[in-house]
Amino acid sequence: MYDILIMNCYIYKFMGDFMDFNTKENNRENLDSKQGNIIYGRNPVMEALRSGREIDRLLIAHGVTGGSVTAIRAKCAARGILIKEISPQKLDYYCGGANHQGVAVMIASQEYSTVEEILKTAEERNEKPFIVICDEIEDPHNLGAIIRTAEACGVHGIIIPKRRSASLNATVEKTSAGALAYMKVARVTNISNTIDELKEKGIWVFGADMDGAPYTQTDYDIPCAIVIGNEGKGIGTLVAKKCDGIISLPMCGKINSLNASVAAGVLMYEVVRKRKN
Repeated sequence: MYDILIMNCYIYKFMGDFMDFNTKENNRENLDSKQGNIIYGRNPVMEALRSGREIDRLLIAHGVTGGSVTAIRAKCAARGILIKEISPQKLDYYCGGANHQGVAVMIASQEYSTVEEILKTAEERNEKPFIVICDEIEDPHNLGAIIRTAEACGVHGIIIPKRRSASLNATVEKTSAGALAYMKVARVTNISNTIDELKEKGIWVFGADMDGAPYTQTDYDIPCAIVIGNEGKGIGTLVAKKCDGIISLPMCGKINSLNASVAAGVLMYEVVRKRKN
């Protein structure tokens, strides 16, 4: 009996060490993925800005001001780069505990395109434009999954807003399973204004919402864009008003919504189906 107890203790200790090792490895992996998309330290950040690299956002620790930080902030503001103040502890985490001097910039895994470049891609393929607009998709896993399905469906490009949206970080790149390298993603200041511009170019815009018409009853064999809304609140009220139509997926169970990337996948393949027939 005593031997069995000793053996059990060894087993529990081994399992605890194993789980602790896995946790550390996962944390290290998360830090590595962040470090792969971040430049920290005042001089390195300033050089990144001078080089013209594609930068998602500037991170500044609360209370850090003056000197080169003021110049860095001004340069980011002039380029329209999102500036976000966070706690020193959070910045420590993002930088893997390195000496960041209170500042860091998040670098995009891929350079952003423009709406004009997306439309040019459709023209070069001699195809009707097919665009996906992500209205404040904040989960990078969702954005990555949408990019992956979009590439498989022949979407010409994806449009995201500068604020309140996941950016093209390492998580998005990994979740897209390589599709990000082939997909044009444009980042715009105002989704509503962009919808107006698309409509002026003859593109029909359809928003996905639970109170719309059945998605199968719409003709997508036209230049079109599909709007996918935020994971929690859906598409914005103003964005919905700008759409030419609202489409919805039937919900036959007890829940009333789908994961954003799943809904986007169903709608994208419906466009493909209508265009193939």
